[in-house]
Amino acid sequence: MKKVKRDELLDLGAYEQIRPHFRAAMIEQKARRRFQPSDELSIVFENHDTVLMQIQEMLRTERITREEAIRHELDTYNDLIPGPGELSATLFVEIADRDTRERRLVELAGLEETFALEIDGQVVAARNETRGVLPDRTTAVHYLKFPIGSEAGARLAAKADSPGAVTLLVRHPKLTARAPLPAPVVRALVEDLEETA
Repeated sequence: MKKVKRDELLDLGAYEQIRPHFRAAMIEQKARRRFQPSDELSIVFENHDTVLMQIQEMLRTERITREEAIRHELDTYNDLIPGPGELSATLFVEIADRDTRERRLVELAGLEETFALEIDGQVVAARNETRGVLPDRTTAVHYLKFPIGSEAGARLAAKADSPGAVTLLVRHPKLTARAPLPAPVVRALVEDLEETA
């Protein structure tokens, strides 16, 4: 899958002009890439377009205009784009109450190492790419890569319309989940793997 290039990024004024339409299209795309495996977690599978939106929104929010700073954001967020035979995801620990969230982030220390996808019976462990995790707590945002490979990718494509063929596993002592991916998410992942092949 191609990385976001510098010439794809709009300056702040030009982005402001197209932002309502662009955001609406990206929110619709993210909706078919997002699901909740548990009450406390949600996950979005990333691709070129979702990363492009994140970069544009970061430049807008932070009012970034210096070329060096733009390049830094580009390099940072391009790490989210999956490489050949990979899927990439951003996982969020979503707990509204601050005190509960802080307690759970401590209880869930090591969470970033406990994710996997099960594709038609084959388990593919996620590679944790989250930076800055402390040993005594986890973070509220995790970056994961799933090295699917061609064999599991072919199984995923063959089972794209079979309910429950792809499942997200969370195997932490304080939080376990076995959540089938919705069909629109699975179809988006098949597209991603075809693009990275």
